[in-house]
Amino acid sequence: MRIWDFYTATLGKKSNEKYAYDSLKVADLSLRVAKEDMHEAPQPEWLRVVDNSSTWYRFNDEKAMMEVELTRFIPSFRLRKSSAVRAIMRDVHSNWVYQQLEGAHDGIIDFKLDETSDPAQNLFRIRSMRNVGFDGRWHRLKMGSNLEVTLVR
Repeated sequence: MRIWDFYTATLGKKSNEKYAYDSLKVADLSLRVAKEDMHEAPQPEWLRVVDNSSTWYRFNDEKAMMEVELTRFIPSFRLRKSSAVRAIMRDVHSNWVYQQLEGAHDGIIDFKLDETSDPAQNLFRIRSMRNVGFDGRWHRLKMGSNLEVTLVR
């Protein structure tokens, strides 16, 4: 498992972590992915999890960032034959950004916090999934005391 530090770059500092991006500028990200990530051997056993892609977008023009997403990041996952789960915050970016990302990925999973009930409920649904049948209804998630998440049936 590798945990990459993107956060320290948002503070304008150099990270002390082994795996880190020292710049979130679109040109630097594009070069790094082109040089390193797109030339790695296939890694089908890897699951890549990005907890908040919105961080990158905050430091870049949306159009330039989408170009890197569509020509570097997303193709690099496919070239390496690895799966990726990527989070992006809703209502932070323009609708165009969400349309581009949703069209380029194989599946879209939504999470939301329903605060209309007491206690509030964590919900998820599969909104779209290419070439696979799925249940698109909202399902409740339960958070355990050890932070284990389970599906409530």
